[in-house]
Amino acid sequence: MKHKYQINGIDCNGCIARVKKTLEKHPYIEKAEIFLAPKGATIITTKQNISVDELQKQLNALDGYTITEINQ
Repeated sequence: MKHKYQINGIDCNGCIARVKKTLEKHPYIEKAEIFLAPKGATIITTKQNISVDELQKQLNALDGYTITEINQ
Protein backbone atom coordinates (compact mmCIF):
# COMPACT_ATOMS: atom_id res chain seq x y z
CA MET A 1 0.00 0.00 0.00
CA LYS A 2 1.35 3.43 -0.93
CA HIS A 3 0.58 6.49 1.14
CA LYS A 4 1.62 10.12 0.63
CA TYR A 5 3.01 12.24 3.43
CA GLN A 6 4.74 15.55 4.07
CA ILE A 7 7.81 15.47 6.30
CA ASN A 8 8.80 18.86 7.68
CA GLY A 9 12.47 19.41 8.50
CA ILE A 10 13.90 17.89 5.29
CA ASP A 11 16.57 20.28 3.97
CA CYS A 12 19.18 18.17 2.16
CA ASN A 13 20.13 14.72 0.90
CA GLY A 14 21.65 13.95 4.29
CA CYS A 15 18.27 14.54 5.91
CA ILE A 16 16.66 12.26 3.35
CA ALA A 17 19.17 9.47 4.04
CA ARG A 18 18.70 9.69 7.84
CA VAL A 19 14.91 9.81 7.71
CA LYS A 20 14.67 7.03 5.09
CA LYS A 21 16.92 4.75 7.14
CA THR A 22 14.93 5.44 10.32
CA LEU A 23 11.53 4.88 8.69
CA GLU A 24 12.64 1.69 6.93
CA LYS A 25 13.60 0.15 10.29
CA HIS A 26 9.85 -0.19 11.00
CA PRO A 27 8.79 -3.80 10.32
CA TYR A 28 5.70 -2.74 8.30
CA ILE A 29 7.51 -0.29 6.01
CA GLU A 30 8.80 -1.78 2.77
CA LYS A 31 10.10 1.43 1.19
CA ALA A 32 10.27 5.16 1.89
CA GLU A 33 10.78 7.61 -0.99
CA ILE A 34 11.55 11.17 0.12
CA PHE A 35 11.99 14.10 -2.26
CA LEU A 36 13.62 17.54 -2.18
CA ALA A 37 11.25 18.87 -4.87
CA PRO A 38 8.74 19.50 -3.47
CA LYS A 39 10.72 19.57 -0.23
CA GLY A 40 9.73 16.78 2.16
CA ALA A 41 7.22 15.07 -0.14
CA THR A 42 7.20 11.41 0.83
CA ILE A 43 5.72 8.17 -0.47
CA ILE A 44 5.78 5.25 1.96
CA THR A 45 5.01 1.72 0.82
CA THR A 46 3.73 -0.45 3.67
CA LYS A 47 2.83 -4.09 4.25
CA GLN A 48 -0.17 -2.97 6.33
CA ASN A 49 -1.66 0.31 7.54
CA ILE A 50 0.42 2.39 9.91
CA SER A 51 -0.99 5.41 11.71
CA VAL A 52 0.61 8.83 11.37
CA ASP A 53 1.19 8.73 15.15
CA GLU A 54 3.17 5.51 14.79
CA LEU A 55 5.22 7.01 11.94
CA GLN A 56 5.91 10.08 14.09
CA LYS A 57 7.07 7.83 16.94
CA GLN A 58 9.51 6.22 14.49
CA LEU A 59 10.77 9.68 13.46
CA ASN A 60 11.13 10.80 17.08
CA ALA A 61 14.42 8.87 17.13
CA LEU A 62 15.68 11.90 15.15
CA ASP A 63 15.29 15.52 16.17
CA GLY A 64 13.37 18.09 14.16
CA TYR A 65 11.11 16.06 11.86
CA THR A 66 7.32 15.97 11.78
CA ILE A 67 5.12 13.96 9.45
CA THR A 68 1.58 14.59 8.22
CA GLU A 69 -0.54 12.60 5.80
CA ILE A 70 -1.54 14.13 2.49
CA ASN A 71 -5.17 13.28 1.79
CA GLN A 72 -6.07 12.87 -1.85
